[in-house]
Amino acid sequence: MITTRGYAAISEESPLKPYEFQRRDVGPKDVLIEIDFCGVCHSDIHSARNEWGGAIYPVVPGHEIVGHITKIGAHVTRFKIGDLAGVGCMVDSCRTCASCKQNLEQFCDHGATFTYNSIEKNMPTPTYGGYSKQIVVDENFTLKIPANLALANVAPLLCAGITTYSPLRHWNVKKADRVGVVGLGGLGHMAVKFAVAMGAEVTMLSTSASKEKDAKKLGAHKFANTSDDQSFRTFSNYFDLIVNTVSAQHDYNQYLNLLNLNGTMVLLGAPPKPTEVYAFSFIGRRRSLAGSLIGGIKETQEMLDYCGEKNITSDIELISMHQVNEAYARIMNSDVRYRFVIDMQKF
Repeated sequence: MITTRGYAAISEESPLKPYEFQRRDVGPKDVLIEIDFCGVCHSDIHSARNEWGGAIYPVVPGHEIVGHITKIGAHVTRFKIGDLAGVGCMVDSCRTCASCKQNLEQFCDHGATFTYNSIEKNMPTPTYGGYSKQIVVDENFTLKIPANLALANVAPLLCAGITTYSPLRHWNVKKADRVGVVGLGGLGHMAVKFAVAMGAEVTMLSTSASKEKDAKKLGAHKFANTSDDQSFRTFSNYFDLIVNTVSAQHDYNQYLNLLNLNGTMVLLGAPPKPTEVYAFSFIGRRRSLAGSLIGGIKETQEMLDYCGEKNITSDIELISMHQVNEAYARIMNSDVRYRFVIDMQKF
């Protein structure tokens, strides 16, 4: 076993604090990654505080992991010692079901093994995430990092990046498509960057008029203040696709009515309570409401390669490990532009 150090939530009420634990030894197909940087995702907070239920304490969060490989198993073929590597939201799946065979491991019929707060396949031990010095991962769930990108800024691509890239690809966003992005945060700012790079006309839909300048700086062509009802009249029947990143309770029907004929609103955020929708929001213009969850390993690698080609990374604020509880509080107050990343090299 490998002894490593990290930060963990011991209970749903406790702040994160230093925690020493054991990783499995490097197996024949495993790589050992020395973690350099780890992004802080809102999902980390949900899990640490058991807001989604099912927390396996202690919880070591973190699924936006980048670092370098310090050891490889005897049968590893895709990596060598010293390579840059990344780990996203999953570290395993059944690999045999219909979803896995389509490279959609995130939808594994038997349940993907997530990077933290999950149970390892064929082992009774929980998974621990990237708020730690090292991680052991099967090479088939390890990602190659483009060498031309700033490593710290790459970390959020492993969740925020793929979560927004995947639906844009699935709904075939292309030049001149009209894309609306609801919410300018960790997900929203990546959705803007990707949609702009794909040639779409991008409109930021935000309740904060103060975010217009930031949205335009990120590349958005238009801005709509959704605190003003006039915005919903101005953009009625306008968008081909709306990427909704908001996890707070809000009225889906208002946004559905912004969709053009055959338009789709895809949900990436998960409000805590069910949201009522009306049939007439859909049937009048054959609209759709859909959801999306990260991406498979193949698509995540495609996204990273695309980012390397287009020079796309996340906008981040670099913090040290001991600042993580403060970062959680600031995230809850929407006080981050647009992703915290922990410098694990200084831990």
